[in-house]
Amino acid sequence: MTRIIFMGTPEYATEILQTLVSVEDVEVVAVYTQPDKPVGRKAILTPPSVKVLAEQSLIPVFQPNRLRDEEVVHELLQIPCDLIIVAAYGQILPKAILDYVPCINLHASILPQYRGASPIQQSLLNNDNQSGVTAMWMDVGLDTGDIIEISTLDIAPDEMLESLYERLTTLACDLTLNVIRTWDRQSATPQENDKATHCKKILKADGLITFEDASEIYNRYRAFTPWPGIFTELGLKIKSMSLEEAVSGRNAGEILAIDANSIVIGCNRGSLRITTLQAPSKQETAAVGYLNGKRLVCGNILA
Repeated sequence: MTRIIFMGTPEYATEILQTLVSVEDVEVVAVYTQPDKPVGRKAILTPPSVKVLAEQSLIPVFQPNRLRDEEVVHELLQIPCDLIIVAAYGQILPKAILDYVPCINLHASILPQYRGASPIQQSLLNNDNQSGVTAMWMDVGLDTGDIIEISTLDIAPDEMLESLYERLTTLACDLTLNVIRTWDRQSATPQENDKATHCKKILKADGLITFEDASEIYNRYRAFTPWPGIFTELGLKIKSMSLEEAVSGRNAGEILAIDANSIVIGCNRGSLRITTLQAPSKQETAAVGYLNGKRLVCGNILA
């Protein structure tokens, strides 16, 4: 029986935790997750899904604001365990915890590519044809530890964030069990630091587009749906779209074609086929209906 402290917050982590609690050779002795946060217009205080699952499984839950606080570290060090498993927890582990027992992170990229907060989105932004999950020994750096094992998968050219997220989560669950059952610290591989790339936390402002490059916009749509979405400077949201073509030079935002179900919008490079739009403070609507309501025709600029 391997005793584990689990640390994680989003659905990716919840699925890994579910995998751990469902097997007989693992005992999750404690769960650390982020504090409850207000959600929605009414700011209803909502627990992370990891916390909900842990409580359902009768596992003690800890939600420190700062894992680095001395009393928080002291409390954790009193919990007997064999490993700490981390999956998108959202806080840096202090050295005292890293020194307590071996700590393994399940990072959703092929390290050293995309160290940091948004590796799945970054793979779509860069139109990569492959992604994966890396199990690594944690050290004091950000995603810099020695690699235990990497599992990979192919990315379809039109794959969206939610689909890739789900597939990587399944991959991470299988990888987690394999690593727990077979780990050998002596066989880990150091990362090639000179090949490292980094990615930042996604912000609402990252969804703002201008009609410059159709391929770049389409990849942002793939990476930023459902959040933060993509939208124009005037707040018009593009809810569903596809890449029409990637090369031809057009006037930015020009309406090139209108058919029964979609519209084609030009970019300085390439064009986009848009099916659904949402104006600020309005319901989502068919792009053709939006143009009719605004009395826009071919040759006009989408605003």
